Amino acid sequence: MDRRELAAFLRSRRERIAPADVGLPAGPRRRTPGLRREEAANLAFISTEYYTRLEQARAPRPSREVLAGLARALRLSDAERAHLHHLAGAPPGPAPGPSREVRQSILDLLERLPQAAAIVMSAAFEVLAWNDLAAALMEDFSAVPRRDRNLVRRAFLGPRPDGRRLYGVSDVAEFARSAARDLRATTARYPDDPELAGLVAELLAGSEEFARLWASHDVAAEPVLCKTFQHPLVGPITVNCDVLGISGQDQRVVIYTAVPGSPSEQALRLLSVVGTQRMDVAR
Repeated sequence: MDRRELAAFLRSRRERIAPADVGLPAGPRRRTPGLRREEAANLAFISTEYYTRLEQARAPRPSREVLAGLARALRLSDAERAHLHHLAGAPPGPAPGPSREVRQSILDLLERLPQAAAIVMSAAFEVLAWNDLAAALMEDFSAVPRRDRNLVRRAFLGPRPDGRRLYGVSDVAEFARSAARDLRATTARYPDDPELAGLVAELLAGSEEFARLWASHDVAAEPVLCKTFQHPLVGPITVNCDVLGISGQDQRVVIYTAVPGSPSEQALRLLSVVGTQRMDVAR
């Protein structure tokens, strides 16, 4: 355990987090950047005294439970979480849940696909990143709560604006079957992730269809290469669907492209200009 480096690392991570980032008021009397020690301790579910001793390089080796709490409270990336464990003399075990950290190179890739709608999806079917055309084709993900960005939850539980299930895609039944199978395999990879377990419990309680598919214990996913979105403003858009795995991240890039010269390509071009603004509302 490298107490001095651990202390410096914790302090640097604490000071970079604005109170507003974790729902705390900034207050008029803050003399240091970031969170106070007692705030970080509360978020990590440990005592302020113990956290203070960690930052003073005087604490005994923290347990894995404490390290998990610190990583969560300080919003550490996967690399930072591993570094924290190594500093504490406790090499990290398997990731507790699907990664939500998207590499910058992948974010740059999405922006370099102006003629294609593209998203990054976690192993739990959460949309983690998207480009402008994907927001226009599906929805403005930045405007909805994180829980509503989960496509398997949207497929089985909604919400369903205008009565459309999962953006009106033509293969929603096939997607539902594939998602249930894929999600079962994901839970086997991350058996200790409470958020993933909570998602499955919510789906089992709220959807008879999901419960029936889950009971089959199937794990083989069936790729869908073509689908049609029933867009509320420009009508049906038929696209090819390609899914690319991201090495080392357990994430997927999903790319939707239309056949060149087709009416669907023209519709996508229109959406790329219009974006997420409403064309059916008077301005």
